[in-house]
This record gives sequence, C-alpha cells and structure tokens, in this order.
Amino acid sequence: MRKNFYLKNLDCANCASRLEVAIQKLNGVKDVTVNFFTQMMRLELNDDYNDEILNELKRVCAKIEPDVVIIEK
Repeated sequence: MRKNFYLKNLDCANCASRLEVAIQKLNGVKDVTVNFFTQMMRLELNDDYNDEILNELKRVCAKIEPDVVIIEK
C-alpha cells in the first residue's frame, strides 16, 4: 500500500534525510522517500496500515523536526 504525505514546514534537507532514515526503521514500512524540495513523503507500507503506524510516524517526525505538520494526501 502506498501513501503520500505533505510535510508542511520542513525547512532543512538534512532533516529530510534524517526523517527518511528514521521512518525506514519503523515496523510496517517497506520503503520511504522524503523529498525536501517538494516537501512530500512517499511511503510504501505493509497492507496492515493503521493509526498506530501513523502515530509512530508523527512521533518520529516531531522528534527530528518539531515544526513539521504531516498532512495525508
């Protein structure tokens, strides 16, 4: 399953890279791509996508880049 998210207020290419590395380690995530220039994140997830994965994703993002707001597309 693929999901796309807009990362509002992502202001650093290094942070985008750090987000990508951290999110790749989450359970249920097959692949992730964070594009700093478009402020988009594309996730490929296991078929069991649920709110728990989304909450964990938000927690990781808040830790690395507190000002980022994740908006599902």
